[in-house]
Amino acid sequence: MESIFHEKQEGSLCAQHCLNNLLQGEYFSPVELSSIAHQLDEEERMRMAEGGVQTEEYRTFLQQPSGNMDDSGFFSIQVISNALGVWGLEIILFNSREYQQLRIDPIHEKAFICNYKEHWFTVRKLGQQWFNLNSLLTGPELISDTYLALFLAQLQQEGYSIFVIRGNLPDCEADQILRIMRVEQQQRPKLIGEDEAQRMSVQPVSDTPVPGDEAPLDEDEEELRKALALSRQHMEVEDEEADLRRAIQLSMQGSSDPTSPNAVVTAGSSHESGSSEETLTAEELRRRRQAYFDRQQQAHDSSTAGEVKDSGTKPNQ
Repeated sequence: MESIFHEKQEGSLCAQHCLNNLLQGEYFSPVELSSIAHQLDEEERMRMAEGGVQTEEYRTFLQQPSGNMDDSGFFSIQVISNALGVWGLEIILFNSREYQQLRIDPIHEKAFICNYKEHWFTVRKLGQQWFNLNSLLTGPELISDTYLALFLAQLQQEGYSIFVIRGNLPDCEADQILRIMRVEQQQRPKLIGEDEAQRMSVQPVSDTPVPGDEAPLDEDEEELRKALALSRQHMEVEDEEADLRRAIQLSMQGSSDPTSPNAVVTAGSSHESGSSEETLTAEELRRRRQAYFDRQQQAHDSSTAGEVKDSGTKPNQ
């Protein structure tokens, strides 16, 4: 995966990392994104001025901070949309009624950008394979075609906003290479700093500070890591789990508030002559998914044990 461009997190510049990982190159810098944000601010100011520069609304507007950027490095969806417009790309809200009516299988798209609590990251297809290019990860994460729908559905349940990228992405080396070959990933990438955090967690408790100790995570960082934990799970979904796949598809298409943890989806077998449906909550969907993964793991363990028995050798200790 050395050919895949993966910009890792620096400060709060996740919007820059999201764009560059999507375009597969160092196409945008904080200065360029700030310029776009200032241009949007000026356009908003001019629209407000049309109602009169002496009005209370205009004076209040001037006193408010920019909604397109802040000092931490955050940039709004408007800035990202305008930056992509330079490349002839547009974004469409994945869960919008207009898009869902198209009933397009996610694997037929080219890329998605996702947002949760002001953190942006890219999921992109390179060659014939999908990759999670989250800047908080130590490297690209391979996502199987079957797992992609589940991944996006789970992101929505966790409260993410997801946008579909439409248009022709610029050519890149990784896309060219992965068109003629496929890669396998033996170990999922971890969150940046996770190894250090795990090492610190097993050290004995001491009243004396240890040089190099990391500061504890604040609440937002902890919640973000929990929400992103799913991107490290080693999961594969098989086509035989038809009811689960239908539930996932419907969870992305249908409830009035799909980001609510209590959103209800409907799954079941349908035919031209009729249908049999059952109602599933988001929690039940997660339980079904986990139960399926547990069965897959048990089957894998049984298969491995059988192979060891047949060979007459003992497994390594």
